[in-house]
Amino acid sequence: MDKIKVLILCTGNSCRSQMAHGWLESFDAENKKLFVASAGTHPAARVNPKAAEVMLEEGIHIAQRAPQNVSKYLNEPWDYVITVCGGANESCPMFTGKVKHRLHIGFEDPSEAVGDASFVNAEFKRVRDEIKARFKDFYTEILNG
Repeated sequence: MDKIKVLILCTGNSCRSQMAHGWLESFDAENKKLFVASAGTHPAARVNPKAAEVMLEEGIHIAQRAPQNVSKYLNEPWDYVITVCGGANESCPMFTGKVKHRLHIGFEDPSEAVGDASFVNAEFKRVRDEIKARFKDFYTEILNG
């Protein structure tokens, strides 16, 4: 059986899309039914260190990943392309490639949190946990669907 191909998109591919990518791979570690990639329209230089830190607390390593430009994946067919941009100020990337299902599962950008270190840390953990819950539901639905 071919793997189900999932591409997760946001603008910088440094925070939310990387966390979702990490969660999906962790959910699928035993089944190995997915091929997961993530990308952005304006990829950052590196994964957000705070995102990497809060994911590592859950045993998921994303710090070594390099943000990718969405253009890398335009010529590939995808089963699912999921945008994770959240705020009204953000424009989610449009993916014009061959896609069976386009979904939007939006989250606030914790990298925009302003406040003391404990508040910022709490925001990253809140968004991390929201991503975990929503992508766990998505994963369960596609495997059972």
